[in-house]
Amino acid sequence: MVLHIDDVSVQYGAAVRAVQGCTLEVGEGQLVSVIGQNGAGKSTLLKAVMGLIPLAGGSIRVDDVQVGSRAFSPVRSQLSYVPERGGVFANLSVGENLRLGGVACKDKAAVAARIERELERFPVLRKYWGRGASLLSGGEQQQLAIARALILDPRLLLLDEPTLGLAPIIIDLIFDVIAGLRAEGTTILLVEQNAMRALEVSDRAYVLQAPGKVLGAGTAAELQDIPAVVDYLGFAPSEAGASQ
Repeated sequence: MVLHIDDVSVQYGAAVRAVQGCTLEVGEGQLVSVIGQNGAGKSTLLKAVMGLIPLAGGSIRVDDVQVGSRAFSPVRSQLSYVPERGGVFANLSVGENLRLGGVACKDKAAVAARIERELERFPVLRKYWGRGASLLSGGEQQQLAIARALILDPRLLLLDEPTLGLAPIIIDLIFDVIAGLRAEGTTILLVEQNAMRALEVSDRAYVLQAPGKVLGAGTAAELQDIPAVVDYLGFAPSEAGASQ
């Protein structure tokens, strides 16, 4: 198991619980999504996996190494995290952003090959190679953020709301890319408000309901049999047409 989250709770301050008793697993080559409404604790969970915020309870392990332990640092360097809104370096060019994605890799030939691979995947980045990232549209910046994360060839890719606020045509492009990465065997944990589209590309999904509780988990077919999940999502998960 690449990622194992066991009975995790996260809270802000003395009283605000963002995640409560969450248990979640992501296996090798799987695409697992965390879906739910805004404020359900989805993004907080990703930050906890990266060790960016402390846990109030439970544990998180990546390749059986405890997040936050002394042994976690080399494991963390193999994780790629694309935060909500991408987080590109606005004062750098597209090319400079992509090169930064491979800064930890000593094999420069491998980095160059990976950059070329991502330029094939995202042609707009080749077109705007020398352009400042601040001059890109929101959709172009998101493509750059995902491409930069993939330069690492990560052990685990964490995507936080990758289609938030994007035009429909770019949403289609991003989900096509995510489906392609799944087909290539990339291990992915996807946080997404667009539950229907997330279910279409996922092996399994966890449905979070505020304040940070898992309402249900499983394949689209399994979620279909949980009335509380169907009521919460507002549609039958089987309608997503997920390939299980």
